Amino acid sequence: MKFAFSTLGVPGMPVPDVVRLAAAHGYHGVELRAHPEEPVHPGIGKSERADAAEEFRAAGIEILAVAGYAKVAAADDDEAVRQELAELLHLARDLGAPYVRVFPGGGDQDRAEADATAARRLAAVAPLAADCGVRVLLETHDSHRTGADAIRVLGPVGHPNIGALWDVMHTWLGGEEPVDTHAALSPHLGYVQVKDIASAEDTTPLPLGAGVLPLAEAVELLRDDAWLCWEYEKRWHPGAAELPDLLDAGREQLLRLTARA
Repeated sequence: MKFAFSTLGVPGMPVPDVVRLAAAHGYHGVELRAHPEEPVHPGIGKSERADAAEEFRAAGIEILAVAGYAKVAAADDDEAVRQELAELLHLARDLGAPYVRVFPGGGDQDRAEADATAARRLAAVAPLAADCGVRVLLETHDSHRTGADAIRVLGPVGHPNIGALWDVMHTWLGGEEPVDTHAALSPHLGYVQVKDIASAEDTTPLPLGAGVLPLAEAVELLRDDAWLCWEYEKRWHPGAAELPDLLDAGREQLLRLTARA
């Protein structure tokens, strides 16, 4: 399996420093948080995109995904959401990233309505995703936090360029067993986000293996060529330990998990 970390764990860090961090600590790739707070986001120009892509290429580090914030089930105007998706897809294409992460964001809408909205929007953007050579991954999150929730959207879409991102914390918080999540998502799965927390009431990020999440149970279900991305939520928990100090131990824990699998 291959290992990555998300730049959510190193908020605002310049691209050359992110690349050096990944290379120095033995990670194969990086998930880039595509937000205006960060160096890489849809608002940057062609030269900045080319420079970022070259930094990663020269170091032999892959850009695993562009982690966007589009909410495909949100009660918003379709055109605005489609435009946001298109911008994320073009950014991923320019960077050479195989995936774009999106959220459900259905809020308190009727479940069937939120499902239909998300499916419609993802189906509409699927041809562009195919043209860009990128897969759009719906993360298990917020209104659709389990595999059972996500498959209600992904099943009707039925397009190879639309898939799933399994966030192990959210499926656990949703009360779903890893084996059930995997059964639902495996035909659509892009990659898996791992992390650790103390409890459902305290989601402050912890070093991998120091919390309660069923990481071993999830990893043992995956294919040998799967990507595991450590999403350490430092941006939302500024008092948490610094991610660079944890990366070596985190990689060792990932190696233990994959060896057991």
